[in-house]
Amino acid sequence: MASSERIVGSDGAALRGPDLARAALQAAREQSAQRRRTPVRKPVGAGQRRRRGWSGARPDDRDPQPLGRLASRLAAERGWADRLTSGQVFAKWSTLVGADVAEHTRPVELKEGVLTVQARSTAWATQLRLLQRQILKRIADGVGDGVVRRLKVQGPAAPSWRKGPRHIPGRGPRDTYG
Repeated sequence: MASSERIVGSDGAALRGPDLARAALQAAREQSAQRRRTPVRKPVGAGQRRRRGWSGARPDDRDPQPLGRLASRLAAERGWADRLTSGQVFAKWSTLVGADVAEHTRPVELKEGVLTVQARSTAWATQLRLLQRQILKRIADGVGDGVVRRLKVQGPAAPSWRKGPRHIPGRGPRDTYG
């Protein structure tokens, strides 16, 4: 309330203290009563919704839902199903290919149905290439058909001779050996 405003009582005198508080309370009560008298307009289509009673013995949308069902529904609505399915390949790698193969290999990337797998040695890379059909079948049985269509096997990465932030193109360390 600004200092220039003055509340005047019925007798014309300025109100102060408890009289001012009583007048403010009375004005608030009158505003509240006036708001209650005005009807509230319902939005269009609000009358179409029917309120149901008890849900009954059968399952209903209002019943508590298992967390797994809610998570799968959320993933389907948001379009995450493909990414989650491909994530299962990485999570279940040892059970899909077996403990022995999983000990010497690791999945690196799954992009457009092509799974890139890196082996610890060239011998294991060769072995994976030979077992490619069996591995693809086991992945399809464990995760789903069509998730992995092709396997790309990489051997171990060669050591890099690049040291430091600057590099000069050339033959590398071979030209300094004598």
